Amino acid sequence: MNTPTMGFAGTPIDRADHIRSDPAQLESLKDWRARLLRLDGLDPVLDAEGALQWGTLADCAPDAELVFLGLRDGHGCFAAVPEQGEAGPLQMGSRARAAMGILGPDDLAAYGMARSLVDWHARHRFCAVCGQPTQPAKAGWQRDCGACGGQHFPRVDPVTIMLVEHDGRLLLGRQPRFPKGFYSALAGFVEPGESIEEAVTREVLEEAGVKARKVSYVASQPWPFPSQLMIGCHAETDDPALTIDRTELEDARWFSREEVAEAMARREGAAFTPPPPQAIAHSLLHWWLGQ
Repeated sequence: MNTPTMGFAGTPIDRADHIRSDPAQLESLKDWRARLLRLDGLDPVLDAEGALQWGTLADCAPDAELVFLGLRDGHGCFAAVPEQGEAGPLQMGSRARAAMGILGPDDLAAYGMARSLVDWHARHRFCAVCGQPTQPAKAGWQRDCGACGGQHFPRVDPVTIMLVEHDGRLLLGRQPRFPKGFYSALAGFVEPGESIEEAVTREVLEEAGVKARKVSYVASQPWPFPSQLMIGCHAETDDPALTIDRTELEDARWFSREEVAEAMARREGAAFTPPPPQAIAHSLLHWWLGQ
């Protein structure tokens, strides 16, 4: 099975875990050759060619919290934690959305990793155990509480996103916040004590009233809004009857292979508008058409 390269995956930066716990080696990387990823809050700063803009450590404030992203070309790559993390609903901002259509695969992956990491730091400055301030540790891949000894690690939230098939048709849905005509794969967070397969069947039943079976894994994607791991799956159902949960979905429909192909080709008059190429839902539809 061939799956396309996912947006935000495949960072060219060597994460260099062995350096994170070596303060002396880490400090030696903070020289004039070190690279600082320039961010405007959580948004990327692009150069005239539409690439990520990198500066030096002299570009950040002396008291800034720095996280070590890893090594590239033997030089340290860092990012500074902004004063504020994602404050509102955790959705992609307009500037980040625009950058997604411009950045190349390597830049998109590097930005996604950095955004998730610095946003986590900005939103987790206090201990979840005792409420006291925490400090960065392990080069920014951990936060420690000096009061109670609590250790906190960057959060990753697993989300299942699935194509459900019946008799050669796919079930797709739309949320009220989606642009007009936009449909995508159903998705939902994996809950505690739940397997991936259980999460797929539960979410499809809750949102569309469809009993899914024969769940299989297809591909995954890191999604840095704020820090999700999208787990792409395929499932089948024996009964296409829909009972839509209107608190979750505005609409859900079955689409034929021809309708999906026309939508993916962006043909005029297509039955729906598909997800953008950087999203795993787009890759899942592309994969399904190739089966």
